[in-house]
Amino acid sequence: MEDHPDIVAVMVGVAVEGPYSYRIPPGMVVTRGSIVAVPLGPRLTLGVVWGPPKDMVAHNRLRDIAQAYDIPPLSEELLKLVDWVARYTLAAPGQVLRAVLRSTEALDTPKPVIAFRRTGHEPEKLTPARLRVLDTLMDDMAWPKAALVGATGVSASVIEGLERAGAVERLEMPPPPVVLPPDPDGAVASLSTAQQQALAEITALDPHQFGVALLDGVTGGGKTEVFFEAVADTLRAGRQALILLPEIALTNTFIARFTKRFGTRPAEWHSDMTPAQRARVWRGVLDGTVRAVVGARSALFLPFRELGMLVLDEEHDGAYKQADGITYHARDMAVVRAHLANARVILSSATPSVETRNNANAGRYAHVLLTSRFAEAALPNITAIDMRVDGPEKGQWIAPLLAREVFAALDRGEQALLFLNRRGYAPLTLCRSCGHQYQCPDCSAWMVEHRFRGVLMCHHCGHEVRTPKVCGACGDTESLTAVGPGIERVAEEAAARFPDARRVILSSDMGSNAQLRERFAEIERGEFDLIIGTQLVSKGHHFEKLSVVGVLDADLGLAHGDPRAAEKTFQILTQVAGRAGRASRTGKAFLQTYHPDHAVMRAMVTGDREAFYAHELLAREAGGLPPFGRLAALIVSANEHDVAMGFAKKLLSAAPMADGVKLFGPADAPIAMVRGRHRVRLLAQSGKDFDLSGYVRFWLGQAEKVTGNLRVQVDIDPMSFM
Repeated sequence: MEDHPDIVAVMVGVAVEGPYSYRIPPGMVVTRGSIVAVPLGPRLTLGVVWGPPKDMVAHNRLRDIAQAYDIPPLSEELLKLVDWVARYTLAAPGQVLRAVLRSTEALDTPKPVIAFRRTGHEPEKLTPARLRVLDTLMDDMAWPKAALVGATGVSASVIEGLERAGAVERLEMPPPPVVLPPDPDGAVASLSTAQQQALAEITALDPHQFGVALLDGVTGGGKTEVFFEAVADTLRAGRQALILLPEIALTNTFIARFTKRFGTRPAEWHSDMTPAQRARVWRGVLDGTVRAVVGARSALFLPFRELGMLVLDEEHDGAYKQADGITYHARDMAVVRAHLANARVILSSATPSVETRNNANAGRYAHVLLTSRFAEAALPNITAIDMRVDGPEKGQWIAPLLAREVFAALDRGEQALLFLNRRGYAPLTLCRSCGHQYQCPDCSAWMVEHRFRGVLMCHHCGHEVRTPKVCGACGDTESLTAVGPGIERVAEEAAARFPDARRVILSSDMGSNAQLRERFAEIERGEFDLIIGTQLVSKGHHFEKLSVVGVLDADLGLAHGDPRAAEKTFQILTQVAGRAGRASRTGKAFLQTYHPDHAVMRAMVTGDREAFYAHELLAREAGGLPPFGRLAALIVSANEHDVAMGFAKKLLSAAPMADGVKLFGPADAPIAMVRGRHRVRLLAQSGKDFDLSGYVRFWLGQAEKVTGNLRVQVDIDPMSFM
């Protein structure tokens, strides 16, 4: 093949299956990983030089690279990660690359900061405002313009007047760093003997080699302090660290703890940041000035050059699964990235995922245990309330035993939490006269009443209408009734039962992230007595006065036919119960259940989580489910049900025969319509050593192509079966 050193393959940041060939214009120098702008159709598009050209296109038909950005090239491990994620998830490589490339703003040279310094020349006219500026500049230091205005209270025109008079001179200074480097030897934590042992097991992993540790510790066991010291060990080794959190709402408390330990804030990466902030962090990570990042799952694709540690706090959390676009799981991709970068991984959880726990059992991950709470705080006593025998009166949702315990906690000046993982006032609105049920017109889901806002809302597409006064089907004015409890209905009952308690409701749809963070801070300061919350309160929070937790529907997660239902229920119940008694107080947790003999409830009450994991692993193995098998979901959607079902049947008929693969469906998905699109599901199941991604790719390649409004979404390793 003829060698063309002036032609390279460029992967563009759009949903394309491979790189395109471009010419390198005279005088331009690029290497693999260089970020460039190239013409694609009528516009310029960001791309990355991928290497030699893959195809031989006539030289005179190629277009030139328009611009090469003056920044370091992306690392080899990041380029390999893009290829790996694309191959595994069946996403287009260009689509994955788009998760890496942010914007041209991040690639442009940062603008200098305008500063002023005193020259020693006295102006002829000295006003009080001018005197304040000159007095402030007596230290002979250069002051940024904004800082000088803020310190003196003068307008910018006063400073500019002094510049024209020759009393001050204008300087251009490099912009300050996004954050200061964290000090690994700052406020080193005083660890317990158990924490020191856990840290020793983690740091026994070579800081320059790949290794994974499961930090498996009870709620309140001090896992954060342990992995902070492991991060410090990584920083001392001259490498960068990334800590992933499942929820933005957890960020502020976590940032405060990081700042206390390392003497400075980490860089942040999440959707609440402005584009300018994200651009500065992205560039700082690439040039190495940012040494530690705390972020959401998308931070996994930041352009680290010296990545030495990845920490996933609450590694079991479902928020680490990206459900739209590229359907990846951040936990699995973090392990892949660490392997490519020769970095260490800490997976931290009080309730590890079954997959992670199985890897630890098999010796693939180091299993680091913290079995007792920090400072000898006791684990909560957990009681199951059998709702068949000891349930509340009709129309109420808080069992008598739980109500008495809440009263007792409030009398002692302590806090109580009532937990129900269901937003709104009621999940269904029903007409008693004609039986009409209010359903979303665009989804196969009931409209949830949000009484505080006066609306019925679909939690799948966001469609909402004002709460009706009369039945839309029969016109009856007195027949509409709310069926079942939501968090607002529990709050209404709590107001009647505990009228003197200072109450707060916490739900993801009841305020901005900033407002929710303020509510959490108020709870920590003891400004509320009774907390009524959804899953938002189940993790990452330390409420010293909280001693009683009541879970009003412990069976809620078991009712959807989800193969992971038992695991998810066990995790959330453990997390919620673990909010109780985290300081010197003895905590109590109460689970209202109609199935007290279920394996999850028995494990919770007896505290025998090993029995739960053993039971769940046996059930998974018997069913060939992860981690003993693999799954891939294909969701076919269209504007018409018959079109979606018809194409799904054609897709099934095109499936290649292969030993060890089972196909299920097509069948309507449990949520059969979302946003007006009908959804039909196919499911492929295989052994754990089978290349299921490759099989599905070959299958789709042989099948009829989608046309019109048809869509096929592939989810390798699905976490949700809705």
